[in-house]
Amino acid sequence: MMKESNTSSLEPKSSRKGRVKKPNPVAQILNGEFLTRSFVLNNLPYIFFSLFLLILFVAKGYYVKQIKDEIRATQIQIDQNSADFLEVKTAFEIETRRQKLIEKLSDRALRESLNATRVIRLESEEK
Repeated sequence: MMKESNTSSLEPKSSRKGRVKKPNPVAQILNGEFLTRSFVLNNLPYIFFSLFLLILFVAKGYYVKQIKDEIRATQIQIDQNSADFLEVKTAFEIETRRQKLIEKLSDRALRESLNATRVIRLESEEK
């Protein structure tokens, strides 16, 4: 009986050795061992393409930010030009008001006409 108990206690040890130990995935990533597998090597072009698309996506983000900054700067410049235009237009309207023009022309002995202006058209004889 003694031998049977010894053999039964030995079986689990041998069965443990017979099992294939599954490697730790975290350890494989840290070691770089997963890169040598055929799956990664077979899909290398797809991986590079995905990285290329990722780089394009990031570059597009920077490009859009640059475009938005340029649009904002242009909008500020347009607003400033509009304000300047309104200021000049108001000054022009003030200077060209009818009463002011009459005052300026009074020094030259000119006065405003009370009759409406007429357009004189000549009819050509070649009909």
